[in-house]
Amino acid sequence: MKIHFYKYQGCGNDFILVDNRNQKVDVSSSQIKQMCHRNFGIGADGFILLENSMHGDFKMVYYNSDGNPSTLCGNGGRCITAFAHSLGIIKEQAHFEASDGVHTSSIKGEWVSLKMNDVPKIETHTGYFFVNTGSPHVVKVVNEVAQYPVFEEGKKIRNAAPFRSINGTNVNFIQQEGDALFVRTYERGVENETLSCGTGVTAAALVHAGINPQQKNTCLVKTLGGVLEVHYTPLSDGSFTDIWLRGPAVFVFEGSYLIS
Repeated sequence: MKIHFYKYQGCGNDFILVDNRNQKVDVSSSQIKQMCHRNFGIGADGFILLENSMHGDFKMVYYNSDGNPSTLCGNGGRCITAFAHSLGIIKEQAHFEASDGVHTSSIKGEWVSLKMNDVPKIETHTGYFFVNTGSPHVVKVVNEVAQYPVFEEGKKIRNAAPFRSINGTNVNFIQQEGDALFVRTYERGVENETLSCGTGVTAAALVHAGINPQQKNTCLVKTLGGVLEVHYTPLSDGSFTDIWLRGPAVFVFEGSYLIS
């Protein structure tokens, strides 16, 4: 089977996107893993199908690069918004269905904003924080994050006992740099560090806001792949509402791929 695909990236977090509104694309876990392989396939952190939805302008069906279905991908949600815009499905605003419900997004040029679901709480544990921003995230404050062994330490925490019941967790290592936050993320399903992670950036910004209540309602977040913004409104009970993830979502190339 030959499929036509589009490649997008959001701060280096890259995805293969396929228009599947006609429901003709049926791929297995192993085929998705093959397509996402950076040496033997197209290469990507994730695979996304755009499908019809009864609850929005379209539906986002997301798979990690290991070929397995996954929870919300923030940068993927921003990239599929740009993809839907290029297909003429939306204009400047979108309402689309994802694994954790319906999301609102908007696009202006290459800048895409995604409204995240409210976060009811941030869990504080010894040495780390835990928060679910559509996907589960551990957040650890570290020194010299640029030199930190993200792969080795992230892999240990990803599979640690407290997270086995939720199929593991993503792990973020953060450090404040001036007015910005520097975040590096180990992603489950990719099983490696990625250049950026949207739900991870969001989790990191909210944890940072919890630690620093004087923090403004917008956090600039530096990743290895670029800079994102997270806007939020903190509430007195420790929860967060009106959460927006903002940044570039860029078309890279398109092509056809013959699935073996």
